[in-house]
Amino acid sequence: MKVVTLVGSIRKESLNMKIAKFMQERYKDKFDMSILDISVLPFYNQDEEHNPPEVVKDFKKEIASADAVIIVTPEYNWSIPGVLKNALDWVSRVERVFVNKPVFPLGASQGVLGTIRAQLHLREILSSTGVHAKVLPPGGNEVLINLAAQKIEQETGTITDITTIEFLDSKVDTFIDFINAQRP
Repeated sequence: MKVVTLVGSIRKESLNMKIAKFMQERYKDKFDMSILDISVLPFYNQDEEHNPPEVVKDFKKEIASADAVIIVTPEYNWSIPGVLKNALDWVSRVERVFVNKPVFPLGASQGVLGTIRAQLHLREILSSTGVHAKVLPPGGNEVLINLAAQKIEQETGTITDITTIEFLDSKVDTFIDFINAQRP
């Protein structure tokens, strides 16, 4: 199973990137996960959507060929970061590669609420007409890692909080079941 991951933070010491890399290693026996670099995408421009730069074409091809997408994002001003919104704008036009694609949103923040507002906004975007992804349903499947700096070993990027690891393990298994349920 091929899974691509988008990380909403391009910061060098991004906690969300550390979580993505932790997941890539921890679940390597469950799926092949690649992390796409959204920082290289130019700003979305409708004038270029029918003939976008090669980097956008390659980005869309990676998503199109994947069985599913994981989005790991921080929360900026009660929403998703602009760099992630830009990536989603590119995939929502012309070749709409998120349509019916299983997506697992999750995220981490240093605050006590995790990324609840960002994920609510992300779910709205993912259900929009242009994107129309099959998002892992809420109701216990939300992974909102709060106080993340206290739960992630900074040097190695390893999640050290057992409760967080066990919860993430269970939600990854739920997502795999969700992906398999979407297959014909």
